[in-house]
Amino acid sequence: MTSRDEILATVRESLPERVDLPALDGPWTEYGDRRGQFTTCMQAVGGRVEFLRSLDDVNAELRKRPEYTDAVKVVSAVSGIGHSSVDWASIKDPHELEDVDVAILPGKLAVAENAAVWVQDEGLKHRVVYFICQHLVLVLPANSIVDNMHQAYEELTGSFDRSGFGVFISGPSKTADIEQSLVIGAHGPRSLSVFFVEEKLSAVSVQLSASEGG
Repeated sequence: MTSRDEILATVRESLPERVDLPALDGPWTEYGDRRGQFTTCMQAVGGRVEFLRSLDDVNAELRKRPEYTDAVKVVSAVSGIGHSSVDWASIKDPHELEDVDVAILPGKLAVAENAAVWVQDEGLKHRVVYFICQHLVLVLPANSIVDNMHQAYEELTGSFDRSGFGVFISGPSKTADIEQSLVIGAHGPRSLSVFFVEEKLSAVSVQLSASEGG
């Protein structure tokens, strides 16, 4: 018997007893104040949250922020919010978005327990814009917050039946790998703002061409 065989034999003899997988129909964490829980978690990971009544209120809030007012290149994929200085139809190479200062993009779903926001590339020509911009703004309906990830996956079941891209985003880019020192914006957006809007967002759609306003 070789050393390899001896090691594998020892491992097999030391295997733990088989245990059935836990059931998924038990109680899951719920929150009496989903908005408060989401806000607390988002602030803990370096992001900002606003609950606003209308799209006009979102635009007014954006105009207070230097990262938006001082931006040279802005992408807005949410109709009625901000302005786009980028013509999506003319962009063939995603690298052309490498100097985007602010990206205003729609979110689909928010999770209270970890401040994660589900986003998809549906209607977006280049999904890299979620990660290549300097400052990311996500816009969602105010009633889109669920308690936990279990509920989130239940809500998203239909999204997994078709091909496409989707990902949960929580907070700006960050790392603490080097000497346990937290660095914000290490390899992605330097800031993340999440706007929840009370007004019905049926008008949310991708702005495919450069526009003025906001």
